[in-house]
Amino acid sequence: MYQPSPGAFAELAGEHAVVPVWREVLADLHTPLAVYDRLRDAEGPTFLLESVERGERWGRWSFIGLRPFAELVARGGTVTLDGEVPAEATAAAATGDPLATLEALLAALRTPELDGLPPLFAGAVGYLGWDVVRFVEHLPDTTTDDLGMADAHLVVPGQVVAFDHLRQRLLVISNVRPGPDPASAYDGAIAESEALVARLAAPVSAPPVAPPSAAPVTDPVPNMTREDYLDAVERCKEHIRAGDVFQVVPSQRFSLRTDVDPFVVYRVLRVINPSPYMYLFDFPDPAHPVQIVGSSPEALVTVRNGAASIWPIAGSAPRGSDDAEDAMHEAGLRADDKERAEHVMLVDLARNDLGRICQLGSVRVAEFMDVVRYSHVMHLRSTVEGRLRPGVGPIDVLRATFPAGTLSGAPKVRAMEIIDELEPTRRGLFGGGIGYVDLAGNIDLCIAIRTVAFRDGQAHVQAGAGVVADSVPSAEYEETMNKAKAMLKAVEIAERGF
Repeated sequence: MYQPSPGAFAELAGEHAVVPVWREVLADLHTPLAVYDRLRDAEGPTFLLESVERGERWGRWSFIGLRPFAELVARGGTVTLDGEVPAEATAAAATGDPLATLEALLAALRTPELDGLPPLFAGAVGYLGWDVVRFVEHLPDTTTDDLGMADAHLVVPGQVVAFDHLRQRLLVISNVRPGPDPASAYDGAIAESEALVARLAAPVSAPPVAPPSAAPVTDPVPNMTREDYLDAVERCKEHIRAGDVFQVVPSQRFSLRTDVDPFVVYRVLRVINPSPYMYLFDFPDPAHPVQIVGSSPEALVTVRNGAASIWPIAGSAPRGSDDAEDAMHEAGLRADDKERAEHVMLVDLARNDLGRICQLGSVRVAEFMDVVRYSHVMHLRSTVEGRLRPGVGPIDVLRATFPAGTLSGAPKVRAMEIIDELEPTRRGLFGGGIGYVDLAGNIDLCIAIRTVAFRDGQAHVQAGAGVVADSVPSAEYEETMNKAKAMLKAVEIAERGF
């Protein structure tokens, strides 16, 4: 029933710091949401990761993680590690660099690659906020950190429930630290897994209808006035005319008071705005509790078996009210010189980023300017891919590609300096990366956009627009409003009862 066998586990335990132990469970009566709802009261952080491909069909896997055995939190130049943390990672944490600490943690937690396991079973899962870039590039730090969120928060889950939509099964996985007594660790993992399976098998009543929020629905408050944002766009254009940059991506944040359950917001969001990257994180730190809900359309970077990919999304148009209007907007988007120029610029930037870490001649544009449609907007998207050079690790990939050019501009460093001058508050989570880096060096991170961060009784949504030489300030402002709309609507629907 359980894999690997006790004997095989004992052999693997002698060579690896983490060994997965797993079993299958029939899942034809389960859903990822129902499973997460049953398990989300577990002690410590939990997460749910899902995917909808091109807004039309669910991806094969959904992942639920709980009971982390290691946790990394970076805040204000200090990195904190909790749990069963290797000494190498503790030493790296003393530098205050979250990327160096993550690199040491991943290197120390070696795990075997075994047949029958899903793409994610063990790794560092969570987010790297925008300001992690300050550990990659020397940038000014003049904005106010008004949210107080961690710069990075990642966990290594002790248990993962992988939902296989294709074969209608669950894989219940325990990531075991063998220690000095592998046999005892193996037996303990099986006992934990059986307890989890028993919870899933227990009778359950129909899920209750989410009640309306007790608090009145409030209007979102931006961190910039409309006039301030229009002025920021004009100042970006001045920098472009002066030859400082080709593009800058200024953003604004919307905040509203709410006591709604983020789980309910996620339920709404997966219905009204299904996307390639859908996620729910609960970080219940008593001093700094944060919940994150999102449906991002855009990958930051993926690495699988040495193949790296970036999918630049740049160029936007609103969805139409019917198929004919959709087709009209798509034709207009494809013919828009400004949107096409912006897109080409960011495809070139993605090629340059991958060129720093990939084998000579391996970087190519596999798909160019496809139109992908989401609930409220449509975008131009391309695919850039390459083969990593020998010796390039996952943190090397992150240092070369973080943050995405589609959220900063080009050239990246100067664009980020201008963003720091123009935006009144730190971006925090916005524009960073959400997802995982596994213990085999594979990466699947999306860009932290179309995301709601819940903190201290408020929900925060941020959106930006790419400014180029011929940008119209009012149009860029409306683009930020359109991008934020689905997230704000999800909160509103959840507040009214769902």
